[in-house]
Amino acid sequence: MQFGLFDHIDLAGDRPLAQQYDERLQLVAAADAAGFYAYHVAEHHATPLNTIPAPGVFLGAVARATKRIRMGPMVYLLPLYSPLRLIEEISILDHLSHGRMEVGVGRGVSPYELNFHKVDAEKSREIFIDAYNCLIEGLTHDRLTYHGEFYNYDDVPMILRPLQQPHPAMWYGSSNVVGSQWAGERGLHFASNGGTERAKENIAAYRAALAGRGTGVETPHAEFPGGGAIGISRQVVVADTDEEAHRIAKPAHEHIYNNQMFLRREALRRTDMKSRPGYVDPPSKGDYDLAIADGSTIAGSPATVRAAIEAQIEALGINYLICYFMFGNMTLKDAMRSMELFATQVKANVGEPARR
Repeated sequence: MQFGLFDHIDLAGDRPLAQQYDERLQLVAAADAAGFYAYHVAEHHATPLNTIPAPGVFLGAVARATKRIRMGPMVYLLPLYSPLRLIEEISILDHLSHGRMEVGVGRGVSPYELNFHKVDAEKSREIFIDAYNCLIEGLTHDRLTYHGEFYNYDDVPMILRPLQQPHPAMWYGSSNVVGSQWAGERGLHFASNGGTERAKENIAAYRAALAGRGTGVETPHAEFPGGGAIGISRQVVVADTDEEAHRIAKPAHEHIYNNQMFLRREALRRTDMKSRPGYVDPPSKGDYDLAIADGSTIAGSPATVRAAIEAQIEALGINYLICYFMFGNMTLKDAMRSMELFATQVKANVGEPARR
């Protein structure tokens, strides 16, 4: 079982943004020292949910603030990129990190953000697949020649190549069965969000598609059984007691939920923001108690958190937990203490017999 970190770096109220960046670099440096597997960052645009809409810029700083922890976007929104430019960025980051780059890819869950960039959300899956195929072609060849529906290149010299060959491992983070199935068919490492029941559906779709592929993941990692990561993302808060953990987690959860709903509120007051059909439900449970109940948030003492994680491992069959340790208006002190307790009293003991 491996453990990583996820981060939006959402706006945290009155704290200056420069301070937030500095605090996150301290957090990931501590995660590096504590032996966490990877640090994954989100990409969103025009929303307080995410303050690193150019994730590669921030990851360049992470690469120099750490030594062992792997890193990457979860995910690059491929319809918003020139594949050629992204190939070059990935290559730079792979060398800056000395081969620790992990590349998450996706089409973009928010139609609002895609529309801001003049990308038709209804065509985003087709654009994403074309961009992904072009990206792989360029990462694996000395020259890029590619002709697709949306992207075309002829004999472009690939001067920058990634350090990891044939390319860094590819990941897919999914909130639905369709994307999960695609990830399995293509042999990407995989992580689901959403509550336990939704994650169960996504993971089942991924497993079935991966089994049908017959050759496992495209770029295996020995740290995971069978070479492939099957994970979930969870808000995680650990404190000395359950009561203290809930005291910290509840306002932080409510703060980030408010940030998550920002573009939906914008859409209600504007006529120029088109939504994708079905994109009306909130991205996570707004009610803190419901989030605890559906498993998308885990908070409590080390013993409570360990039991909750072990229950989800048993229910979902995962081998990777991506922990969201700092979110909303949570202080660095609380997040660092939570991660320390997790590192010393939870992750080392998950799966071990209960101590009497």
